[in-house]
This record gives sequence, C-alpha cells and structure tokens, in this order.
Amino acid sequence: MRENFRPIPNLPPNSLFGKMMFHGRMMLDLQLFTVYSDVKKEVSVYKGHVLDVGCGKSPYKFLLNTSQIKYFGIDIVDAQKFDYSNHDIISFNGEDIPFDKEKFDGVICTDVLEHVQNYQKITDEIYRIMKFGAKGIITIPWSARYHYIPHDYFRYTPSSLKMMFSKFSNVEIRNRGTDITVIANKIIVIWFRKFFHADVWRWIFLPLWIAISPILIIIVIIAHLSLLLNWGSNNDPLGYTIILKK
Repeated sequence: MRENFRPIPNLPPNSLFGKMMFHGRMMLDLQLFTVYSDVKKEVSVYKGHVLDVGCGKSPYKFLLNTSQIKYFGIDIVDAQKFDYSNHDIISFNGEDIPFDKEKFDGVICTDVLEHVQNYQKITDEIYRIMKFGAKGIITIPWSARYHYIPHDYFRYTPSSLKMMFSKFSNVEIRNRGTDITVIANKIIVIWFRKFFHADVWRWIFLPLWIAISPILIIIVIIAHLSLLLNWGSNNDPLGYTIILKK
C-alpha cells in the first residue's frame, strides 16, 4: 500500500524559524499539540537521568530543565524509515534497551508503541530501566490514519494499556481530546491533503480550497474549544497519554 500523505517529521524548535514552524504547526496539528501539552506538564519537574525512547530528533528535549537532568535518547538503527536521523543519540534494536536496570529517574516515549511489534517486550524494558519511584510519560494515537506504512501495527484501548503496564505501581490513562476534536482534526487533514496533493486536480480545485478557508478557521477554533472545554465523548479521542510511576 502506498502512503499518499506521509506524516510531517516532528522537529525540535532549535532556531527562530524552527520555533515559528513548531508552534505555528500546533494550531493545526492537534495530535502534536495535545502530545506537546501533556509532555510539557509532566517533564518540567523531571530530575536526574531521563531516557527518551524512540526519540527521533528529540523534539521535546527543550522542555527539560537541563540544569537538573542528564538526557539520553535512543532510537532504532534504521530510523530513516521514519524520516529521522540523529547522530547525538544511541541506536538500538527496538526491543532491548541498552542500559542497566534501575538507571533512569524519568522516561519519555511519544507516539512510538504503535510502531513496535513486540510491544510488551519494550514495555517491560521501560519498567526494568526505571528506578523505583521513577516517573514516565507515554503517548499513543487512537484516531490516526495508517502511517509510516507498513510500520504501523496497533491502536491500544485503555483496557489493553492497563494490562501492558500492570507492573507499575501507578498508571493513569488520559484521553487527548474528544470525538469532536477528532472530527475537526479529520477535516483539517482532508483540507491539507487535498490542497497539497501533487496532481492536476489540486490546481483545478485550488480556488475552491481557498474559498472555503474561512470554514477551516472555524473548524480549528471549534477543535481547540473542544480541548479547552472537554466538549464531546472521551471514548473516541485523538489518542491517550499514560502517566507511569514505578
């Protein structure tokens, strides 16, 4: 199956232009916005050794207090399959985390587990390398298109997540958005997919896409209001955030 609309790589805001792109994108990319918001809330208080599992280009490293933490990032050897290459991190086989047990005080793992075939193995590895009392944040999509084809394997329910992380002393599962957020997000994705689609039809319908832009702005406002006011059903969100304590 060919992927017609590949995800845009999540890059860190390391320059003025990068900051403008990163924060501007969050107005429209609700998956990114909700993940960023949850990560920001949790990791600002992290201290000690922090591991970023499947880190890509380490887009959330800048949220950590560098005076209080030592950052470690790991990703698979062939991360280029996901449009990422980072020479400042450690490569691993995707299952066996290359650190001693009980080394880390904090763990970050954002939108990775859906791409892991042996998800319980990596989940147990995260448990192994965390100190007792250590905290972790995991994010996964729920309402997300089939992406990075064919390396997209699972969507997890809260019931399955509780079983996967049952070894941990405390597991909190939060929905990111509601069904209203999801509907708005789908409309935004359709608009951009059609607007940037590289074929003759894009040019034929370009005046239409421009004409309906005000509707898109209204949809974006509704999406953010649904997040702010928790409009809609929590049972069909954009994704889930799992807050862990060993």
